[in-house]
Amino acid sequence: MKRYVNVENAGMVFTTRQGEFIALRDIDLTIERGEFITLIGHSGCGKSTLLNLIAGLLLPSSGHLFCAEREIAGPGPERAVVFQNHSLLPWMTCFDNIYLGVERVFGDTEDKAKLRQRTLDALALVHLSHAEKKYPHEISGGMKQRVGIARALAMQPKVLLMDEPFGALDALTRAHLQDELMKIVAATQSTVVMVTHDVDEAVLLSDRIVMMTNGPAATIGEILSVDLPKPRNRLALANNPHYHQLRGAVLEFLYQKQAHKEAA
Repeated sequence: MKRYVNVENAGMVFTTRQGEFIALRDIDLTIERGEFITLIGHSGCGKSTLLNLIAGLLLPSSGHLFCAEREIAGPGPERAVVFQNHSLLPWMTCFDNIYLGVERVFGDTEDKAKLRQRTLDALALVHLSHAEKKYPHEISGGMKQRVGIARALAMQPKVLLMDEPFGALDALTRAHLQDELMKIVAATQSTVVMVTHDVDEAVLLSDRIVMMTNGPAATIGEILSVDLPKPRNRLALANNPHYHQLRGAVLEFLYQKQAHKEAA
């Protein structure tokens, strides 16, 4: 296993009208190639801030972050982000939304035929070949998220970063996209870091679950290895004692942090 992301003693401080706000402190995390990592914790614990640091959308106030042995100094095509809001351009078709990202990454080195094929391959990967000419307003919320995932994967990133990508979807659509994501990650061997509030989602998808302490000055409280065999089937896991043991461990951590928060 090759290290793809390394976070070394990272901290993040924001300047506000009330003074300095310490969002994160002492973050140390190593993510191996092909790992699926989820970040979980109560609201305000800095999950999205840590994701944005890895994305290069924020630069740390202290410490260092690396991707593929190079220091992260800003956004880059080796790190693609999928947000809760699909962020599709409404005046472009599904094909064109993906092609735009592909052209930006590979336009200087590949001809238009190769760029088009990359785009079509990405649509096929998320089972949306039939929707290539449709506009965002013509497709469902789940399909929009699949286009967003396809756009990210089409750029062949070293790391796929996902900030609650299924949080705004209904339960059935969410479950379907979780299953699709597991298949896509297995096919592409992608390295994934995903923010979630959903304990079941974290256990179903993850190789490791990074549990954050409460903010301010949040840090990593525990890291849980999810040693369930792959591929995973949600129906089979429903009766798996070890699945429930892992789920209980995450819930216990969250309940303890909630009790501490209420007592403070």
